[in-house]
Amino acid sequence: MAHASDTPSGRDYRETVFLPETPFPMRGGLPQKEPLILEQWGDLYATLRAERQSQNAPLYVLHDGPPYANGDIHIGHALNKTLKDFVVRSRFLLGYDVDYVPGWDCHGLPIEWKIEERYRAQGKRKDEVSKAEFRQACREYAAGWIDVQREQFKRLGVTGDWDQRYATMDFTTEAAIVREFHKFKTSGQLYRGSKPVMWSPVERTALADAEIEYHDHVSPMIWVKFPVTGATDDHPDDLLSFRHSTPSIVIWTTTPWTIPANRAISYGPEIAYGLYEVTAMEEGLEFEPWAKPGDRLILADKLAEDVFKAAKIAAWNRVDDMNPSGLECAHPLASLSPGYGFSVPLLAGDHVTDDAGAGFVHTAPGHGADDFEVWKAHGHHEVPDTVDPDGAYYDHVPLFAGLKVIETEGKKTGKFGPANSAVTEKLIEAGNLLARGRTEHSYPHSWRSKAPVIFRNTPQWFIRMDAPLDDDGTLRERALASIDETAFHPAAGKNRIRSMVESRPDWLISRQRAWGTPLAMFVDKQTGQPLIDAEVDARITAAIAEGGADAWFTRPDADFLGTHDTDRYEKIEDILDVWFDSGCTHAFTLEPRDPAHGYKGDRPSHWPADLYLEGSDQHRGWFQSNLLEGSGTRGRAPYDAVLTHGFTQDENGEKMSKSKGNTTDPAVVIKESGADILRLWVALVDYAEDQRIGKQILQTTVDAYRKLRNTVRYLLGAVAGFDEAERLPYDQMPPLEKFILHRLHELDGQVREAYADYRFQDVVRPVLEFCSGDLSALYFDVRKDSLYCDRPDSIRRRAARTVMDEVFMRLTAWLAPLTPFTMEEAWVTRFPDAGTNCARVIPATPDEWLNPAEAERWAGIQTVLEVVNEALEAARRDKIIGGALDAWPVVTGPAEAFAPFDGLDAAEIFRTSGAELKTGGDAVSVVVGLAEYPKCARSWRRVPDVGSDAAYPELSARDADAVRFWDAARA
Repeated sequence: MAHASDTPSGRDYRETVFLPETPFPMRGGLPQKEPLILEQWGDLYATLRAERQSQNAPLYVLHDGPPYANGDIHIGHALNKTLKDFVVRSRFLLGYDVDYVPGWDCHGLPIEWKIEERYRAQGKRKDEVSKAEFRQACREYAAGWIDVQREQFKRLGVTGDWDQRYATMDFTTEAAIVREFHKFKTSGQLYRGSKPVMWSPVERTALADAEIEYHDHVSPMIWVKFPVTGATDDHPDDLLSFRHSTPSIVIWTTTPWTIPANRAISYGPEIAYGLYEVTAMEEGLEFEPWAKPGDRLILADKLAEDVFKAAKIAAWNRVDDMNPSGLECAHPLASLSPGYGFSVPLLAGDHVTDDAGAGFVHTAPGHGADDFEVWKAHGHHEVPDTVDPDGAYYDHVPLFAGLKVIETEGKKTGKFGPANSAVTEKLIEAGNLLARGRTEHSYPHSWRSKAPVIFRNTPQWFIRMDAPLDDDGTLRERALASIDETAFHPAAGKNRIRSMVESRPDWLISRQRAWGTPLAMFVDKQTGQPLIDAEVDARITAAIAEGGADAWFTRPDADFLGTHDTDRYEKIEDILDVWFDSGCTHAFTLEPRDPAHGYKGDRPSHWPADLYLEGSDQHRGWFQSNLLEGSGTRGRAPYDAVLTHGFTQDENGEKMSKSKGNTTDPAVVIKESGADILRLWVALVDYAEDQRIGKQILQTTVDAYRKLRNTVRYLLGAVAGFDEAERLPYDQMPPLEKFILHRLHELDGQVREAYADYRFQDVVRPVLEFCSGDLSALYFDVRKDSLYCDRPDSIRRRAARTVMDEVFMRLTAWLAPLTPFTMEEAWVTRFPDAGTNCARVIPATPDEWLNPAEAERWAGIQTVLEVVNEALEAARRDKIIGGALDAWPVVTGPAEAFAPFDGLDAAEIFRTSGAELKTGGDAVSVVVGLAEYPKCARSWRRVPDVGSDAAYPELSARDADAVRFWDAARA
C-alpha cells in the first residue's frame, strides 16, 4: 500500500489505510495458552449445565464407558475421550442440556498383578498378606491413577461432571453392583454349573469370552490310536476280526495334555468312514515309524491319505466301509495303568467335520465345550477333574500327577509345561502313537496376561441366556430385540453384536480372585440354591455401601442372615467378573443418584442413555455387558444408540507397541503442539475405521490448523470496531456478499446435520474448504481493496464487514466443539466481557440467505476466474507484470461465459486495475495487457481517475474521497 516515496507530495498514506489489526497472534502458542484458558473456564461443565437448565433445554445423555485406572492415558484414550467431548460440546452447541459423568473401571486382574509384584519385591507372597490389606492396596493404587488420568483428560479439554465422577470401587457403587446382581439371583436367571470354561492358570481364574484374544501359536499335533475292543451286532466279525490285527480308531489333537481326560470319541453321522489296512511303509527314513504293515486303521475317507502321509505309510488297502456307531475302544494308555481301564464309547456329534485331522474327535468332557455337550447329551453326568487351578494335573491322575500343563511361576510363567511331551512319550511307550508333528494355529490367550489359557471344568456361576422370564421371553430374546431397536454408528455394528449375542453361551460371571465386587449371597448347603430373602439382601447392600466389599468378607454371617441358621448356608466368596461391574454402570450413573446411598445431591439425567461411544472391540465387551445387564433387569438395553471407533495405528498402518517404539504419546503431542492439534487430528480422521497418527500426519494437521487460525485472525482484524450501526441489511448486499451468505446457509445446515449424526469429519472438512476456497482464495482477496481503502460508511465496505461478522460468529461456534481453546481465544479477543464461547448455540441463519441463483452465478464466475488467474500468474513469472494491479487483461469467450458478470466489475473480481470482456470464440482466453494509467499512491491501482481530485492529486477519486473522510474525522 501507500509509501512516502511513491507520492509527489511526500505524504505517507499508510495511516489512512484501514489495515486489519488484532492482538490475536499468528502463532498459536497452544502449549502455554491452553492451561490459562482451562483456568479461566473454571468448572466449565457446571456453567454450561446451569445455563441450559435455566433455558429449559432438552436433556441429552452420553454415558461414559470407563477406562481402566492403571496407567497414563495413551493415544487410544485420547481418541475416545476427545470423540466423547465432541459429542458433549456439540450437543451443548445445538442447544441441549448434556449429562456426561466420566467414570473408571477399578477392579480386576491388572491391578491385582501390580500389587502382587509390589509384595513380591518386598519378599512377600500374596497369601502372606491379609485379604483386607491386599484389597486396600489395590484401592489406593486405582485411586492414584484416577487422579492422574482425570488431570490428563482435563488437559485434553474434556469437559464433564468431574466432581461426581463414578468409579466401580466406590463403596456406594459396589453396593449398587451387588443390588443389580441380586436382581438376577431373585429372578431365577442365576445358577451354579460345572462345565468347561476358559481358565487362566497364570491368573488362577475363569475368563469370559470378552477377556480372550487369539494369537498364532505353535502346538504339537499327534495322531493317536484307540484300539477297538467291542461292537454291536451291526459290525460283521470279519471286519473287526482280531485274528488279523486289532483295528484302531485314529484321532488327531493339538492338545496332547488332554488325553488323560479322554472319556469318549465323537464321530460325524454324515461322514464316510473306511477300514484301512497298511501294506507298506516309506523307505529310507531316518527313524522307525510307529505304524507297520498289517495295522488296521479306521478313518474318515476324505482324510485317510493325509493321515497316511503323516504316518509315513506308503501303501494301503481300503478293506470296507465302516459305521462307527456302537463301537467301543480302550483308552490308549490303558496298558500302562489300570487307572485308564475304562471303556471309551463312540458318540455321534454334529460338531465333528472331515475338514482336518482324522474325522474323529477325541472327547475330554472336562476340557472342551463341544466335548462337554456331547458327553452330557448321551446321558453321562460325571465329568472328570484332571487339571487343578494352577494348571497342573491333580494327584489322582495316573502317570502324570503334578505335571504342569501351563507354567505359573518363574521365568517360564505363561509357557506350556512338560505335560504335552510327557503324554506323548507315554503314548509311544503304550504303542498307540501313530504320528506326530507341529502346527501353527490361532490359540486363545488372556488379553491381560497374554498367557495361553485352557478349557477346564470348574464350578462357576452363570446367568441363563435362554430361560423363560416373566414376559415369556428369554434374556437372549430381549437382548436381540434391543439390538434391533438401537441405532448403530456405523450401521455395521448392529450385525456384529447381533451375531455375537445369537451364538454366545450363558453369561459366566464368577471369578476366583480377591480384588472385586463379591457375589454377595448365601447358598443353601442342602439344596445348592441361593437364598432368596429381601431383608438379607438389604442388610448385605447396606453393609457394603457403608464399608465397601470388605464388609462382605470380614463381617460375621450372622450380621446378614438374621434369624436364618448360619450353619445351613454357605457364604459365596467369588467375585464378579469386571464386565458385570461395568455392565451395571448405567444403573448408578443414569438413574436417580439417591443421596441415601451416599451420592451428593442429584442431577438431571435419564435412562436409557442417548448414546454409548467406545472402540469396536466393545461389541463383545462393554456394549454387550450393558445390553445383557439392562435386558436382564429392565427388559431392554440402557442405550438408544451406539457409536464405535476403530483403533489407532502408526503412520505405516502397524499396530502400536512400546517395544516397537512406534507409539504416539498424547502428553508429548500436547506439550509440543497443544491439545487443539490432537483434537483437530481426531476431527479430521474417519474414526469409524482404524486411523493413523505420527509426526508427518500431525504436521499435516498443524498445516490445517494454521489455515483455520489464519482465517479467524484475518476476520478479527477485518471486523475490529464493527458495531450494529454499521450492519447492512440483506436487501442492500452486493452479489458477492449474497453468495457468501448463501454458503453460510449451506454450511450451517451441513454442520448441524453432521453434528447430529456424529460425523465430525463432515464438520471440519467442509469448513476448512470454505476457509481456504470461498474465503481466502475468493472473498478476502476480492474484498481486500474495499476493506482497506473504501471510506468506512460505504455500502461495499459495510457489506463486507457485516458478512465477515456473520462468518466470524459462525466459525467460532461451528468449530468450538473441535478446537475449543482456539475458538475461545478468538471469541474472548473480540468479546472479552461476553462470557465463554463454549456456552453459545449456533446462531440462527435467516432463510433469505439461501440463494441458489447466486451460487450458480459465482460458480460460472469462478470458472472464468481460474483461467484469468493462470494467465496473470504466467505474466508474473515472465515479468510482464509485477503484480495483478499492473494488469489490464482482455478476456475473450462465449457470451454465456460472461453472463454471470452482468452488473459486476470484472476488474474487481480479477483483482486487476481494469479488465475488458470480449465476446467471441468457443473457449475463454486471456491476453494480459498493462494498465497504462498512473498508480494511486494509496491503493496502488492504476486507474483513469488518478489525479481527478485536485486536493489529492496522487490518489484515485475513490481513495481521495476516503482520505478526505479520514482527515475530516480527525480534524
